[in-house]
Amino acid sequence: MHWFGDGMWFGWIFMVLFWGLIIVGIVALVRWIMTQNRPPKSHTEESALDILKKRYAKGEISKEDYEEKRKQLLS
Repeated sequence: MHWFGDGMWFGWIFMVLFWGLIIVGIVALVRWIMTQNRPPKSHTEESALDILKKRYAKGEISKEDYEEKRKQLLS
């Protein structure tokens, strides 16, 4: 008996799945390569608390200002 055209539809399903996996793999590889070239976020951006500590260390703000702003940032 010939069901569903001798099973030819299986070939189409597997072909679509194969090419779908190839495309997903290429996209994943490109995204991975793009993240490898980017510097880590922690090295490029300072937190607000780090900036506040530096300003206090340089004498740009008083101890009272430092404490007040620190409490605001940590709450």
